[in-house]
Amino acid sequence: MAQDRPLNHDEMLAVLDWYRAAGVDIAVGEEPVDRFAQRPPQRVTPPPPVTGQATPERPAAETPLLGGDPSEARSLAASAKSLEELQAILDAYDGCGLKLRATQLVFADGNPEADIMLIGEAPGAEEDRQGKPFVGKSGQLLDRMLGAIGLNRSKVYIANTVPWRPPGNRTPTPEEMALCLPFLHRQVELVAPRLVMTLGGPAMQTVFSTTNGIIKMRGKWSEVTIGNHQTDAIPTLHPAYLLRNPAAKQQAWRDMLSLKMKMAALGLG
Repeated sequence: MAQDRPLNHDEMLAVLDWYRAAGVDIAVGEEPVDRFAQRPPQRVTPPPPVTGQATPERPAAETPLLGGDPSEARSLAASAKSLEELQAILDAYDGCGLKLRATQLVFADGNPEADIMLIGEAPGAEEDRQGKPFVGKSGQLLDRMLGAIGLNRSKVYIANTVPWRPPGNRTPTPEEMALCLPFLHRQVELVAPRLVMTLGGPAMQTVFSTTNGIIKMRGKWSEVTIGNHQTDAIPTLHPAYLLRNPAAKQQAWRDMLSLKMKMAALGLG
């Protein structure tokens, strides 16, 4: 067995990268800390100024509220008149704690005027670095799947149910989903796709408002209402799942052929 030795610079960076990918963002201190006893930081609203007095300057930076208000998220999302405005609102939004641990916002990719919209679950490590959805290995497989039926990223619009990477690629919590869902709804309303394909179980459950599993639901068309937009939608397996289970690619291929047939029936090129 190799003897213990100090890590060199490159090895320490590799360890830190591994910890970050696993979602570790708090170092262990000398004294134990009861995190359950700590209260989350709260936004403090200053009292209104007395008449005749100058309004005090706002502090340069405020501690974000980790437990956001879903009604605030709905109000902010509804105020966006364009995708550019919606992206700017999300960039400035501090209500969801996922933002605090992510590198950057992962808003969308592809053509915002496309008739077809793909919706995944959440960004992964590579998406978090590049700021675009589906750019890692699963994204490369998705590109090949689209290419097999004559599509590419210039002909579809791609987004996620959650625009920030959850630590360690975990599934977003119900609270995080509730804060992000109004922004997804507004995104769909602004794109107004003719057809939607969801990728993976969590995205399917969100869009179809169901607790059913992806294996039971995949490949079946339904009319869904996303925000105020009605459209036909079909769920399929997530490319990351297909990379782990190559035998399931046959099922995903049938779903892609179903999408192609639906496009032909609607006269979509």
